[in-house]
Amino acid sequence: MRDATHTEPIDWSTGSWLHQPVRVAGTPEGGLAVEPSAGSDLWRHTSYGFVHDDAPALLAPLPTGTAVEVSFRLEWTEQFDQAGVLVRVDERNWIKAGVEVSDGQPQVGAVVTRELSDWSVAPVPEWAGREVTVRASRAGDALTVRARVAGEPWRLVRLAPLPPEAEVTAGPFCCSPSRGGLVVRFTGWRQGPADAALHPEE
Repeated sequence: MRDATHTEPIDWSTGSWLHQPVRVAGTPEGGLAVEPSAGSDLWRHTSYGFVHDDAPALLAPLPTGTAVEVSFRLEWTEQFDQAGVLVRVDERNWIKAGVEVSDGQPQVGAVVTRELSDWSVAPVPEWAGREVTVRASRAGDALTVRARVAGEPWRLVRLAPLPPEAEVTAGPFCCSPSRGGLVVRFTGWRQGPADAALHPEE
């Protein structure tokens, strides 16, 4: 993959809220502070037996051949608190990717939902307190998700199918399934061309 250097900022006012947060406010640095409602989540059926589709997400179109990046400060420590990128076709078909606290530490991961949700995570305790960027790149029949902290290389998080003809929106999301009072400080939202390749060039 080529380094993503050709992104342009997306103004927060460009997006539309999938679900309105409890509170949203601009930050002095030009970011966005978002408080999701207590118990908010995105999940369909698998293992837990419930459907949740009430997390706040600020979405804008994601055409084929483009990528979206969302950055945030990783400042939360409570079980299942999470933030990142939501890529949404409809309520039964979506992908969320970012950092979630699970089993006592931050984990980078993704949930791919095609009627039923799945889940994959990897621990990243060294990311705590730092700025994290999650990148979702749409090309052909696939969505490639990568993540990193500032100054470090991209890590591949997930490769998932995404039909090229689907109308898709994407942008920052956050939720707090186990409590209220989480506030996520998003520091950036950008869009640019899709990744040139799945694997690094020789």
